[in-house]
Amino acid sequence: MRVHTHRTKEPALWIIDAEQWPRACLRAELIERGYNPYGFITIADALDSLSRGMSPKPEALVLELRGQNLTHQVIETIRKLRIPRILLGGNSELNDLLIRQHQWDIVLKRPFSLGTVADLIQKVVPANQTEPRPAV
Repeated sequence: MRVHTHRTKEPALWIIDAEQWPRACLRAELIERGYNPYGFITIADALDSLSRGMSPKPEALVLELRGQNLTHQVIETIRKLRIPRILLGGNSELNDLLIRQHQWDIVLKRPFSLGTVADLIQKVVPANQTEPRPAV
């Protein structure tokens, strides 16, 4: 017996973090919560993937500042995406003049948990609901 459910498309998200394990763990948590997260090492990788059609336009992005080489042009490019931008960083990154000159939707200062980040994403971009599968 086949059971059909109506699946809706999971919202695409960008997770940009130069460190593999935090990026992978956050992606796994977001997949469990009904999202379609794409992981990138740098914001340049993410923008390149979008321009080449390898990634859909995200509904939000999470940018860990550690290890990123941001410029005014890159920040302006992600601003033009017109999506929520969640910025993660420590004191030194968040106090950088380039970062402070621009407006960000949400800024989280270390330390924080991946669960806190995932909870924020759920508030900003609710996951699409799917019909529950009947118990077999």
